[in-house]
Amino acid sequence: MALDPCHFDSFFFCYLTFFFVIPTAGRNLLSEQTNFILTATSHISTTELWSLLEQVTDPEVPVLSIIDLGIVRDIQTGPDDAVEVTITPTYSGCPAMDVISINIRLLLLEKGFKNVTIKQVLSPAWTTDWMSEAGKQKLAAYGIAPPNPVQQVCNVQLFAEEEAVACPQCGSFHTRRISEFGSTACKALYQCNDCQEPFDYFKCH
Repeated sequence: MALDPCHFDSFFFCYLTFFFVIPTAGRNLLSEQTNFILTATSHISTTELWSLLEQVTDPEVPVLSIIDLGIVRDIQTGPDDAVEVTITPTYSGCPAMDVISINIRLLLLEKGFKNVTIKQVLSPAWTTDWMSEAGKQKLAAYGIAPPNPVQQVCNVQLFAEEEAVACPQCGSFHTRRISEFGSTACKALYQCNDCQEPFDYFKCH
């Protein structure tokens, strides 16, 4: 049976609309939305940038943001969508800093900042005093003993006297140090003598 030309025209029109017009319009709309996001969010305040960087987490302790850790020391913005972020490693040679720098850069580029500079400074040296109280609570909930408020043992020797560290599982101070270093260099490995659970202690320094 021959196809009615009117029906053929309708079919062809629907075909073009479905496969070409709608996808093209969708791509244009998506492009306009993306451009709007990039241009609208690139002019945010420094205060908003500090809040934004809470999305960047420590790859070694993902429960903590870099704001919780206190490694972000300064944020400066400039013309032409420029931003400079100054960070300090928890210790010299920390391997996580490269990943953190990349993640900061990717986040800011996503938000429309075209000129992103990540600067690392070693002085003054990072200290656990820079950690937020919220970050310390997150550590304990994660199963890592947070640093003590004040370093209880001050000794220049490598294997110094053990600090009294509360077990993050049961809260007991009846604990002992198994190793000076835990899963990372900034932590020590402890074990609770009461519940027998091993745990990392984020060393106070």
